[in-house]
Amino acid sequence: MTSGVVRIAMVAGEASGDLLASHLIQALRAKLPNAVFYGIGGPKMVGQGFKAWHPLEKLAVRGYVEVLRHYREISGIRRDLKRRLLADPPDAFIGVDAPDFNLALEKSLKQRGIPSIHYVSPSIWAWRGQRIRKIGAAVSRVLALFPFEPTLYEKQGIPVSYVGHPLADILPLEDGREAARGLLELSAQQPIFSLLPGSRQSELKYMVETFIETARLVHQKLPNALFLAPLATRETRLLFETALYHCQARELPIRMLFGHAHEAMMASDAVLVASGTATLEAALLKRPMAIVYKMAPFTYRLMRRMGYLPYVGLPNILAGKFVVPEFIQDDATPENLAQALLNLYADKASCIRIGEVFREIHLQLRQNTAEKAAAAILDCLPDAVRHNALATAA
Repeated sequence: MTSGVVRIAMVAGEASGDLLASHLIQALRAKLPNAVFYGIGGPKMVGQGFKAWHPLEKLAVRGYVEVLRHYREISGIRRDLKRRLLADPPDAFIGVDAPDFNLALEKSLKQRGIPSIHYVSPSIWAWRGQRIRKIGAAVSRVLALFPFEPTLYEKQGIPVSYVGHPLADILPLEDGREAARGLLELSAQQPIFSLLPGSRQSELKYMVETFIETARLVHQKLPNALFLAPLATRETRLLFETALYHCQARELPIRMLFGHAHEAMMASDAVLVASGTATLEAALLKRPMAIVYKMAPFTYRLMRRMGYLPYVGLPNILAGKFVVPEFIQDDATPENLAQALLNLYADKASCIRIGEVFREIHLQLRQNTAEKAAAAILDCLPDAVRHNALATAA
């Protein structure tokens, strides 16, 4: 090892992991200025000096059916990564979410004595509780984003650190509705709804037409309503435009945005959002929402048998109760979703109560996450590596 240089391999599998990892790299480099980072990552990680051996888009598929379609390519990437990392071992490996890809890799590296940290606990509390023993065999430490997770690991003797959620550090505590409407040049009085059918192409495939038909029904009741559709990529924008054409809905007042999801949600009276990280973002922005999830029927049947929580949306899980409505699979009809949005728009007192619950969640998750995660990772490094690197940094 070059004096003072710490070599850290990382794998992030989607946009949310790219964001988490980029903040972590920044926090680690503040403590270990000579650290180098490489593996699989996205543009935000690359912006922090990360060397990407493979782009994270290759891993951004979801559900059993979808993963099977890409199994050969994903398996090839994992074999290549495992071969390279075992041939030239890093000082530590950090798997950022993407558990289906990372856990098997982490187990192989841990067996060779390489500290393997998993950043973002897999959703053992929602779908796959039986996975916890597999996690224990694979990781040196879990970095948990949510306060109810450490107890689950501690009961199994698995090292875990609660680090909070970085979005809670980034997003403002106060309601930014007025400022967001000003930024987007929107009327202060107009009814505005955001449509977030997912950031991945596979999510849009199952949900975009339902979202558009929902907007049509809301527009029939509120003719002056405006709908904002923040889309992350050119590909998802094309899918959305194609769906508008198929639904014969190009006359609807839907304003597509490149990015600006936070501003769109802040500006909205209510949000229609696919279950996932975006629901947490909406909660931290204090927006009332209806949560939707649709997937391949076979995937849904498998996941439903493994579920043991009465809710799947992160805002409700964190609150420990139903705060906002959820519509899963066959219940996610345009009629049900439109009625939910109209109810939220009409019931201002309920929206205030929802905002109060979300503020409590925000305060609980605001933990200076990147700093806490970096400190936990430093503790996982071999003593000689850590002492040498810290001495060099000093």
